[in-house]
Amino acid sequence: MAILSAVARLGDEKPLRRASARQFRLAVAVCLAGFCSSAAEAPQEHQVKAAFLLNFTKFVEWPATAFADDRSPLTICILGDDPFGPTLDHIVKGEEVNGRSIAVERIRRPPRPQACHVLFIPKTEKEVRRILSAAGPGVLTVGEGDGFLRDGGMVAFVIENRRVRFDIRRGPAGAAMLTVSSKLLSVARTVDK
Repeated sequence: MAILSAVARLGDEKPLRRASARQFRLAVAVCLAGFCSSAAEAPQEHQVKAAFLLNFTKFVEWPATAFADDRSPLTICILGDDPFGPTLDHIVKGEEVNGRSIAVERIRRPPRPQACHVLFIPKTEKEVRRILSAAGPGVLTVGEGDGFLRDGGMVAFVIENRRVRFDIRRGPAGAAMLTVSSKLLSVARTVDK
């Protein structure tokens, strides 16, 4: 919850490679809560976005039909260029949401039904509208920049005053049969219909 209470200041330093996933998540949460005082302590942009991707899974409800069965993991898919590297894998390691483990997949094409529950589309991806229209129900679409929401996306990361923020469009999420928690909506920079 602490990670959603604020946004992060972006630093230029490389992350410590030896920190455990839980230590890293704690460090990101502390910085997001505003307790980091220098750029050397602040996480990088891709680290903050990775932490947000994990936390979005905790504040969205998926319909049962989004999963192949009761043991299927909740899968975060990265389409095309992966800006996260191993960071996202470290952050989700050992995490569960509603009794489901969390998996990370890197894909080159829009996903098949029930393959992805969160679909991250980086700003380098072309034909965003076509990709979004193919996403189907039960997929939370996350991208970058103001244009992502105009193209039909649900959550868009934006940089404001060197901080990672996000905007939400509820209409596409509802059409995909997803329920976005009011807690997540309350920390978004903007919420549109």
